[in-house]
Amino acid sequence: MSWDIAGALRGIEAAGLRRELRALAPGPGARVIFQGREVLNFSSNDYLGLAASPMLRAALAEAVECEGAGSAASRLVCGTRGAHEELEQALAGFKGAEAALSFTSGYAAALGALPALAGRGDTVILDKLSHACLVDAARLSGADLRVFPHNHLGKLERLLASARGRVLVVTESVFSMDGDRAALPGIIELKERHGAWLLLDEAHAVGVLGPEGRGLAAELGLEKRVELQMGTLSKALGLCGGYIAASRAVADLLVNRARSLIYTTAPPPALARAAVRALEWARGAHGDEARARLWRNIRSLARGLGIGEESAASAILPVILGDEAAAMKASAQLLEQGFLVPAIRYPTVARGSARLRITLSALHEENEVEALCDAVRFLVPPSERAAGSAASRR
Repeated sequence: MSWDIAGALRGIEAAGLRRELRALAPGPGARVIFQGREVLNFSSNDYLGLAASPMLRAALAEAVECEGAGSAASRLVCGTRGAHEELEQALAGFKGAEAALSFTSGYAAALGALPALAGRGDTVILDKLSHACLVDAARLSGADLRVFPHNHLGKLERLLASARGRVLVVTESVFSMDGDRAALPGIIELKERHGAWLLLDEAHAVGVLGPEGRGLAAELGLEKRVELQMGTLSKALGLCGGYIAASRAVADLLVNRARSLIYTTAPPPALARAAVRALEWARGAHGDEARARLWRNIRSLARGLGIGEESAASAILPVILGDEAAAMKASAQLLEQGFLVPAIRYPTVARGSARLRITLSALHEENEVEALCDAVRFLVPPSERAAGSAASRR
């Protein structure tokens, strides 16, 4: 059988799901340069505005001078440097854990951790809206995979009661496409009642929620009751990489079993050293000031879109349109007006729940947020938006 690549692409195009890479260049503040003009970026996960900050640029440049450009080998060969150990100690302290282990990305952290801890005869139970990396990792593990409707504690309890082997519950703390939060207290109570463990992905919560930006578990005082805290350096911390924070025994086991750590080149040590600086900044007074600006923007956008400030749970606010073509059209019209807001479609979200995914940063000015609100209200009046959030409809 021949490979009909052109036919596959035509099918994607006909379904309105064709995707293309587009090159951007950094601009001033929250702006980027796209096709030769400045546009306001409301698509980035750079929640604290660190990615292009003078502080982090200088920290990375200094680290490259000290550490060189690459690590040259995997962690278990000769790729582990003092910078990696320093970062892992900082991450463990940040997350209130005994130990932490850093990976090349959040995706790699998931693909390393889940199959290392669960396998045939075990059960992994996921929230239906969990990120693709968590779903892929659960499938790769070979464990029985069970899914509960988003934040549905009743279904989760029934699945826990019937699960076999070692049981791992997996969820995000802030969901990447809807921006809502996990029902964390209830999830923790249930997993403890049934003797399960919890892997909590804090990718979109770190830097944004909790004291010192430590995430949702810290905000709720539940860090010590989460066995596996997963996160990323590539969103609010402005760099690249992922991590698992857990007990020392779990970290040691991952060093011996996590294939995405064992069989790949270690992250650049300069990146690790710069990440320590980003953590220090995020935990300090500068981080608190940036979070205050970010939450001012979140509340302003929620008011402007008629969502209600009390409903704004994170820096991610979706405008649900339902139809893929409608979402693409609205995104294109916003771009014409100078706003970069992505259209999110199947398979990233369920069919019939295409949306504009608006993300906010501490870099946005109040007048920029207000201008976006005006544009969205004009292009997508409330009557054309699906009732409720996508999460509440599944």
